[in-house]
Amino acid sequence: MNITLVKEFLIGLQDQIIKNLEQIDGKYFKREKWERSEGGGGLSCVMEKGNVFERGGVNYSHVFGMGLPASATAARPELTGRSFEAMGVSLVLHPYNPYIPTVHLNVRFLEAIKEGAEPVWWFGGGMDLTPYYGFEEDAKHFHQTCKSSLESFGSDYHKRFKKWCDQYFYLKHRNEPRGIGGIFFDDLSQPDFDTCFNLTKSVGNHFLPSYLPILERRLNTPYSEHERDFQAYRRGRYVEFNLVWDRGTLFGLQSGGRTESILMSLPPVVKWRYDWKPESGSAEAKLYTNFLISKDWV
Repeated sequence: MNITLVKEFLIGLQDQIIKNLEQIDGKYFKREKWERSEGGGGLSCVMEKGNVFERGGVNYSHVFGMGLPASATAARPELTGRSFEAMGVSLVLHPYNPYIPTVHLNVRFLEAIKEGAEPVWWFGGGMDLTPYYGFEEDAKHFHQTCKSSLESFGSDYHKRFKKWCDQYFYLKHRNEPRGIGGIFFDDLSQPDFDTCFNLTKSVGNHFLPSYLPILERRLNTPYSEHERDFQAYRRGRYVEFNLVWDRGTLFGLQSGGRTESILMSLPPVVKWRYDWKPESGSAEAKLYTNFLISKDWV
């Protein structure tokens, strides 16, 4: 088990994604190194008011602690009291254009350590797409690329991880999914370190091929304040999920992470309305009937 290789991959992935996004947007990410008093730190790279991205963040963190936070031990109470080392890259992009979906990627590694006992380690991550105006070709492309990232590791991974994503990114209090899903996995430690690491690398390396063709396809689609208003309303669901249900947000806050970096995932412009419903037959209604549903896209 070589944790140095994991760190090198994550730093390289962050750099590769940022360079590609800067080339598309034409503006640069603000880069901020930070340190955590309990141990570790990271590099937060955030763009606000770009040409394409209203807000985008591509963050790397590598932190240490004397005890795992409650969000990490809720499902595994036997790990309570262990010290830990966690590292990962987390990305969220909120474009201006409502026809370009919001997208999220996370790849991470965590090791729980106890003197006199074998270390417990696992990988986690995934990516998911949150459109405001749905296009079938975009949904199929994103899901096919997710599937391609897993194909060389076994035929069952995509089915399992897609279902996991659909179940995880679900707003129980709204009884609706956050978006059209993708793939999600956690606690991955079988069959061995190298396989789990290579799978996680493949997921990270498939992010740009999954998203950039969609972004470029929709980049110059005209829109009005009507579409922006609906985008802001749907962004409210994104905020609700991240603050109420997301384990990554809870882990970051409970472990004393950098709050500004953790909450960079929130969109800068959001609206809530009371009991709003889309007009029947509208493009907004189509999002609910054709896309925010359980579906095998590939």
